[in-house]
Amino acid sequence: MKVVAIGGGTGLSTMLRGLKKYTNDITAIVTVSDNGGNSGLLREELNIVPPGDIRNCLVSLANTEPIMEELLQYRFKEGTLKGQNFGNLLLAALIDVSGSLSNAVQVTSKVLAITGKVLPVTLEKVNLHATFVDEEEIVGEKEIVEYGKKKRVLIDKIILEPENVEPTTDVLKAIKEADMILLGPGSLYTSVISNLLISKVARAIVKSSAKKIYIANIMSQPGETTDFTVESHVKELEKYLGQNVIDAVIISSTKIKKKYIKKYAEEGAHLLKYSKRSKIWKKIQVIEADIAKVDQAGGYIRHNSAELAKYIFKHGG
Repeated sequence: MKVVAIGGGTGLSTMLRGLKKYTNDITAIVTVSDNGGNSGLLREELNIVPPGDIRNCLVSLANTEPIMEELLQYRFKEGTLKGQNFGNLLLAALIDVSGSLSNAVQVTSKVLAITGKVLPVTLEKVNLHATFVDEEEIVGEKEIVEYGKKKRVLIDKIILEPENVEPTTDVLKAIKEADMILLGPGSLYTSVISNLLISKVARAIVKSSAKKIYIANIMSQPGETTDFTVESHVKELEKYLGQNVIDAVIISSTKIKKKYIKKYAEEGAHLLKYSKRSKIWKKIQVIEADIAKVDQAGGYIRHNSAELAKYIFKHGG
């Protein structure tokens, strides 16, 4: 089965770990609007596409010695490189040596013996530009996330700068040939919709005969999706894809202990809920699944990659 997974951030890379156990034909299409952290720093200083999310996806699909994964995720602890990630530096160097990000990703893919492919959604340098409901205009993924979290206001409109961005031909080919297209999990606007803002990508998804599944987030994000339900997420996606495009939505039914929910609530986040009576589910299949887990070390609520993949292939095949 040819599977295309579209997104970014930790959500996409987490899901990929489970998917590779079911098929070797996976294409991860990754957003490139990140301008935060050390990945964003390399983007600005070297004028390259941010490598962080791409690196995480490559590592998730890797089939090599654990030391290689550890190496690519290694962060320097001292000196002028303190905080920098070795994998990001490797990709940055390979871009210079090989002449392009595509070549750099291909070389790294061979070294890691990855299952499938990892593709940046575009090779162009892009920025997210959001207008919030308070009419404040913010440019940059990092700045958008920080403003929403600080002010607790919602996004009214979001676009890419420049607007007429071209996706890579490999991205469009993968979508066209896919048997199943997965959207998310991940930040609604900055990880998922940021890919759909490229009009040719959105149109290709609509035209594709693949089954389209949205993996709903477990928790809301302060500001970005405060008070959102799962239905709210779907309706936002439909603004870019149109109605009757998404075939199914996978929703976590895992019972989370109150102490972990309380921790998130202190930061303005809440469990995403949905109403079975909503009219939106008359045309979209709802798949409730026990797919969440808690990272005991940090108390973070995440998708269980193995369980998520199991349900994806159970209902998407």
